Amino acid sequence: MLRSFSRANTKPEFLLQSKPRASGGAITISLFSSAVAQNQASLTPITSTLLQKCNSLAQAKLIHQQLLVQGLYQDFTTRLVSAYLTHNAPSHSISILERLTPSTSVVFCWNTIIRRSLRLGFSHDVLSLFRRMLRLHCPPDHYTFPFVLKACGELPSFRSGAAVHAVVSTTGFDSNVFVCNALVAMYARCGELDDARQMFEEMHYKGICDIVSWNSIVAAYTQSRDAKNAVELFRIMMNDSEIHPDIVSLVNVLPACGSLGASLHGMQLHAFALRRGLFEDVFVGNALMDMYAKCRMIEQANKVFESTEVKDVVSWNAMVTGYSQAGRFEEALGLFQKMREEKIELDVVTWSAVIAGYAQKGHGYEALGVFRQMQLCGSKPNVVTLVSVLSGCASIAALLQGKETHCYAIKCVLNYDWNDPGEDLMVINGLIDMYAKCKSTNVARLMFDSVAPSDRNVVTWTVMIGGYAQHGEANDALKLFSEMLQEGNSMKPNTFTICCALMACAHLAALRFGKQIHAYILRNRYESVMLFMENCLIDMYSKSGDIHAARVVFDNMQHRNSVSWTSLLTGYGMHGYGEEAIKVLDDMRAAGFVPDGITFLVLLYVCSHSGMVDQGIRFFESMHTEYSVTPELDHYACMVDLLGRAGRFGQALELVHSMPMEPTAIVWIALLSGCRIHGNVELGEYAAAQLQELGSENDGSYTLLSNIYANARRWRDVARVRSLMKYSGVKKRPGCSWVQGKKGTATFYVGDRSHPQFEQIYKLLADLIQRIKAIGFVPETNCALHDVDDEEKGDLLFEHSEKLALAYSILVSTPGVPIHITKNLRVCSDCHNAFTYISMIIDNEIILRDSSRFHHFKSGSCSCRGYW
Repeated sequence: MLRSFSRANTKPEFLLQSKPRASGGAITISLFSSAVAQNQASLTPITSTLLQKCNSLAQAKLIHQQLLVQGLYQDFTTRLVSAYLTHNAPSHSISILERLTPSTSVVFCWNTIIRRSLRLGFSHDVLSLFRRMLRLHCPPDHYTFPFVLKACGELPSFRSGAAVHAVVSTTGFDSNVFVCNALVAMYARCGELDDARQMFEEMHYKGICDIVSWNSIVAAYTQSRDAKNAVELFRIMMNDSEIHPDIVSLVNVLPACGSLGASLHGMQLHAFALRRGLFEDVFVGNALMDMYAKCRMIEQANKVFESTEVKDVVSWNAMVTGYSQAGRFEEALGLFQKMREEKIELDVVTWSAVIAGYAQKGHGYEALGVFRQMQLCGSKPNVVTLVSVLSGCASIAALLQGKETHCYAIKCVLNYDWNDPGEDLMVINGLIDMYAKCKSTNVARLMFDSVAPSDRNVVTWTVMIGGYAQHGEANDALKLFSEMLQEGNSMKPNTFTICCALMACAHLAALRFGKQIHAYILRNRYESVMLFMENCLIDMYSKSGDIHAARVVFDNMQHRNSVSWTSLLTGYGMHGYGEEAIKVLDDMRAAGFVPDGITFLVLLYVCSHSGMVDQGIRFFESMHTEYSVTPELDHYACMVDLLGRAGRFGQALELVHSMPMEPTAIVWIALLSGCRIHGNVELGEYAAAQLQELGSENDGSYTLLSNIYANARRWRDVARVRSLMKYSGVKKRPGCSWVQGKKGTATFYVGDRSHPQFEQIYKLLADLIQRIKAIGFVPETNCALHDVDDEEKGDLLFEHSEKLALAYSILVSTPGVPIHITKNLRVCSDCHNAFTYISMIIDNEIILRDSSRFHHFKSGSCSCRGYW
């Protein structure tokens, strides 16, 4: 160190000769000193110049110091406040203001500080500054209140806004149009639409409304999704001769027209914009495109797009979103690609629209691919993006990617204090839906339970109920639906909630619960969306065993679509009423509906379960020749089932070999089922071998083959099939039958003795079997798939679940009332035969639903007529 100092004189000569530059502080002091030495008159312009040109907080403090030293502080307070604010030192500005006597200039300074905090997003600071201002008895003016009220709306804080309103009233600004407009906007942002409307009505009564007032209240209704009132208010505004709608007015009301689907109003506004020369504005053009797209007038939206000279990213987004929502995703994708080619900056709306389009079409992998591109481009996803990604994951059951999206949501969206709770709930609802559709209903339920009951909305309930209903947990779906309707819960189910509950009823054949839901629909008047629910009611009644009630619903429908006709056709097919189904088809054609692929699939199913083989063949042949419908895999499977049930194995096998696509497991299972009915061991083994090659692990196919061997008394082969099932890890589903009663559901398994009334059940069943044996019933011992003697086989058949369910139903039912039984598997031929005989000795009709169809047993006959 000493050596380095000793060599200081080795610097170049020009450095040694240069004079040191004066610092900013030295210049400031010098200027002040010279000004004071000359006269006070020159000090004011010098000080003003210094305050304007000071480029650091330190210089501002130095000037402040010199003004105090020279006793000139009072003349430059407002300029000092501005200087401190310029250098981001609001605390210094506030410190000065707190020592000043209130005046117009002081109020101006307070307004400047408040406006700065508002611009920076510090809404809580705005309220704190306002309170401090009031404590210092500094009277706010008509500029102060709009800033403070805007902060209340951005928080949002209704309580603070109402308190500021009280100050407005006491200070005499309640007739100031600027302040009153700010009050309307504040109440709207706080979600208090009634208060916003009352404030507006008071302004209107006082005659102080201007165009901003009208725009504010219309915007309030539009943003609150009360489109009807928004459009009505705009119509009233148009009739006011003193008010002339502007660009903002149109941009506010056009989204409301789109939400209502009010294309006529929208077209009138379009004409108005053209007459007033407002159409050239890019915001108006974008709003018109969005409105036409929401009204399903995509061609008109495209005309606006093409005629707009100046297009921004919002214009492109309106069209991409419009095409996507109209189901014309290829065109939406084309616009998206064009935007990329023309180097138009893609924002979050663009990406979200494309991701949502892929998700809605069930193309989950493509949606995930676009999401990855979005992240690589640096665009930050918003709530809508995440919900669309989760929907895409749900559509392909991509649980892993769904979990990854969940992690992203936790890190970047959820659990932040400044988040909008409504947006958080949207993401949570999307997560519940994703987990439920990926068959992780336990995780979905945990997420559902994590949302406080008071915070749940109708979507939260619906996605959870729907998740249960769609994935075989129908009991949980109905239990949750009941909780939703409990007293104290003000949440009203929407159309989708009710349809999910009806789906659960249909799955369980829960006719009693389904009727209660039907009554709820009628009581609560869902007329505007009745078509969708009526279709679900037809399906529920059909699958719950009451095809006549399904027909009554159908006959009383004011409007029908193709789903209505197809649902009734399916119902008649399930119940074996083939002739009635054909008549419905004729009525459908007469009503102007053309059969499509789904209709023909139902017709083939009807023919298969009604023994109408030749009619089914004619339908299959007419698909392509008369209706230009190309048969798909499911149609071929239905035809194989139809021919197999009829024992026409040569035709069935020929059809399989002539298929234009590779036969899948469903085709071979249909053929195997026919082999079981007719005992065709050789072809059954061939079909089973094909299933094994395909890697099918369906327990039903193993059971069918085992049944074929058992009927042929090939017990070693039965044992081999069972051994193969065990080796492959395939478990046979246990047979289960249940009965819906007044006191709940009674469920029975084979040999079940868990029911409190099991002794009475077994005693009654034994009596029934003895009585029907006396009139000719002989147990079909080949249905007992065990190598034991016939007497022991009879005992095994005696304990089948459907027989136990029937005995219980007879015990608890009133004579003459139909008995409804549901079984999860196909009913065995011995039970079917026993039910036929039992229907001869009891007064009740027996309606049995198995995994394939319905059987109506009455007076010794069954509706299936042997085709089951």
